[in-house]
Amino acid sequence: MKHLAFFLFLAGPVTGQTCPEAPDHSAPVGALLLQIQEAPDETSAKIISNELWEYYADAPDDVAQEILDRGMRKRAAWDFLGAEEDFNALVAYCPEYAEGYNQRAFVSFLQQDFQAALPDLERAIALSPDHVAAMSGRALTLIGLGQAEEGKSALEQALALNPWLPERSLLPGLKAETNSEEEL
Repeated sequence: MKHLAFFLFLAGPVTGQTCPEAPDHSAPVGALLLQIQEAPDETSAKIISNELWEYYADAPDDVAQEILDRGMRKRAAWDFLGAEEDFNALVAYCPEYAEGYNQRAFVSFLQQDFQAALPDLERAIALSPDHVAAMSGRALTLIGLGQAEEGKSALEQALALNPWLPERSLLPGLKAETNSEEEL
């Protein structure tokens, strides 16, 4: 019966089916973030970061996991319309699952639709406050919107959790930009 429901979901909208609560990975995610902060080098931090993704991408059930995985495959193939449709379906089915919002925001970001990305990133962070990818995505989105000061602050918050994020290279330029704006 479970498999029948899964295939019915793939065929069209789910009626009468609800998403279970997302798994609580806060303890292992917190432990991994502490390990990243203590990582001796970028390579070590990347290995730990990959472990984080296993938790972020752990959907509440098989139906949600299939939608997430399918949307991510479409996004990786630059099928943004298809990916967005899948992430819309995931958010509709599992409105309390942070990664649905984060992935939908990523598709919007890749299309440079920063206005659409920002609320999804904020929702992902509200649901998963230590979601470093959503935090760094929010920083990049704010920068894309021309809000350098807010972007710098958001990036600093993300870097406090993971000082090895690739986006760390943007911080000196943002500091210089916001300092020069303050001087005007």
